[in-house]
Amino acid sequence: MKKFWIKMCSLMLLLFLIGGYNTVLAMREQRDEIARLTAELEGSKMTVSALKEQQAKKTENTAAEALKGADAKNTDGGWKDGTYEGEGQGFGGKVVVEVTIENGEITCIEVKEAQKEDSAYLEMAKDIIEDIVDAQSADVDTISGATFSSTGIREAVTQALEKAE
Repeated sequence: MKKFWIKMCSLMLLLFLIGGYNTVLAMREQRDEIARLTAELEGSKMTVSALKEQQAKKTENTAAEALKGADAKNTDGGWKDGTYEGEGQGFGGKVVVEVTIENGEITCIEVKEAQKEDSAYLEMAKDIIEDIVDAQSADVDTISGATFSSTGIREAVTQALEKAE
């Protein structure tokens, strides 16, 4: 009977050691998987932020080129009277404005469509309208805190002014 209990204890000890070893291996695999997923997530965060930054630069460059082109063409002193519509890319999507020209000058700018724009950003961005009318040019600074929305309005005004030339 003594041999039986010795064999039983040895078997239990062996099972305990194998179970412990498997637990250690599983924990190592989990740790390695967590490290791999964390690195992958950090890489994707960097990729997303890099893409957002690249898109922002592209939007600003496109807007700046369009503004320079519109202002360079308008050195003769005025635009044709009328109401012109333009479209730009804002924070949430398409922004459509209507620009009214009277006596060769910008007299009114109205946002006609901005369905996907966040209302808080859009309200802040509308401050750029007064700046454009005062400067008689779309070549004005964007509104801090609503950069993309105000860029959309500025692009739309630039497009409308190109139609008024």
